[in-house]
Amino acid sequence: MAKIVAFALSFFLPLIIVRYLSQEAVGHYREAFQVITNAVMILPLGFSMSAYYFLSRESERRPAAVLNILLFNFTIGGLVCLIVNVYPELLGNIFRSDELTRLAPLIGVVIWVWIVSAFLEIVPIANQEAKVATIFIICTSLSKTLFLGAAVLTFATVDAFLYAAIIQGVIQTALLLNYLRSRFPGFWGKFDRRFFVEQMAYAVPFGLTGIIWVAQNDIHNYFVGYQFSSTDFAIYAYGCFQLPLIAMLYESVTSVLIPRMNALQLVGDHEEMIRLTARAMQKLAFFYFPIYAFLLITSQTFIVTLFTEEYAASSSVFVINLTLLPFSIVITDPIVRSFKELGRSFLLTRLFVLCALVAVLYFGLGSLSLTGFIAVAVGGFLVERVITETMVIKKLRMGLRHLPLFNGIVKTAAITVLAGSVTWLVYLTSHSAVHGIAMHYAKETLGIMRPGMLDFFSGSVVLLVSALVFIPIYLISASFLGVIEDDEKLTIKRFVRRIFQGRGPASVAEVR
Repeated sequence: MAKIVAFALSFFLPLIIVRYLSQEAVGHYREAFQVITNAVMILPLGFSMSAYYFLSRESERRPAAVLNILLFNFTIGGLVCLIVNVYPELLGNIFRSDELTRLAPLIGVVIWVWIVSAFLEIVPIANQEAKVATIFIICTSLSKTLFLGAAVLTFATVDAFLYAAIIQGVIQTALLLNYLRSRFPGFWGKFDRRFFVEQMAYAVPFGLTGIIWVAQNDIHNYFVGYQFSSTDFAIYAYGCFQLPLIAMLYESVTSVLIPRMNALQLVGDHEEMIRLTARAMQKLAFFYFPIYAFLLITSQTFIVTLFTEEYAASSSVFVINLTLLPFSIVITDPIVRSFKELGRSFLLTRLFVLCALVAVLYFGLGSLSLTGFIAVAVGGFLVERVITETMVIKKLRMGLRHLPLFNGIVKTAAITVLAGSVTWLVYLTSHSAVHGIAMHYAKETLGIMRPGMLDFFSGSVVLLVSALVFIPIYLISASFLGVIEDDEKLTIKRFVRRIFQGRGPASVAEVR
């Protein structure tokens, strides 16, 4: 829930950026934060994540554990900052941009403070303080949105954006140090060299796996940045736009399944593992399939609404990138984690796909278009999914007898096609007229004249009308075909009843 609130707070930030920065400046901003985001994810080598393991198992060495993480993150972040400041042309050469060379020293400082401060969102959860973690996540997201948004609105430069990011990181680091001081008194004097080595030995293998995952997901961005201009990179970056809530849903499902799959694997109950996987896939399909169909139909309007007419070309990249969504219902991670031998095979598969992906991107560097690059990236993801799913099917001994378990997914696909077909016809015949009426109303009645705001208002109306067609057809069909189960209908009815009825006057029982 904290992450959902954080997403809501930060949602409008990219919408503001594209409306106040030039397209070339947006490209530089996206290039800079591509580097920053990947550096913050990769460079700690999973060391911060070791807090989940050691804080729950170590009673006497807990202060030493957080100190080791703090020292490691501070050191690795400082080294990267030093390298980037001494050799700023490293970033400029990656994107063939003199502007990135000029911005490199600031980027290095942002990487340093963000690597250190990122531990703030991990340590309270590892210390089993969920409420504190919720407060930290929401407050830091709010302050980040305020600082970065103010920088864009006031100065409208990438430099100001980076300075605001540094201020945010420093404040978050101060909050982190205060938390560590209150929860782990005297932690700064608990350094243990042997324990540091032990903690590193635990963390680094997971960190290396994470590097491969990040590289596989983001390596195509660097090839695009090298081959194309900053303006083109901005178009490509927003074409690769992903809805964070979709990732949150997948992570929630897999996090629930991981411990359950481990327990079932220990007793050898493969049939229940298959049944649970099928149910989880059906739940994901219930959301992913309609989102995919709706965004596929309205892709042009969706992109222009969020990022203005200047980024209309991003829609072709966006449509190809959307292909990942329906295939994301395939759940393999909880099962792979349950079998050690599958984990090793999965790592080798990911390495193979990464090497193949880099080879295709490298040799196609001079001939691939923006849509070609995203097609290669999506293809690499699909190849990995096919190989991994084949391993899982073989390990669990799945066969034709298990196909009835997936009937719900087939039904979901069918009602998605039905709702999508009707919505497509309505959108095709009416979106221009609806867009024109909304544009006229915005200008004449609301007095909106800024092109970016007009794009947002009129596009939102078109998307709303399309959703009002799609959603009722989809939900009614899902209910009729039994995709929405009876207990789920009852839960929804209770939830709606609580919303509309409210608590009302306190009852006698409540008073007592």
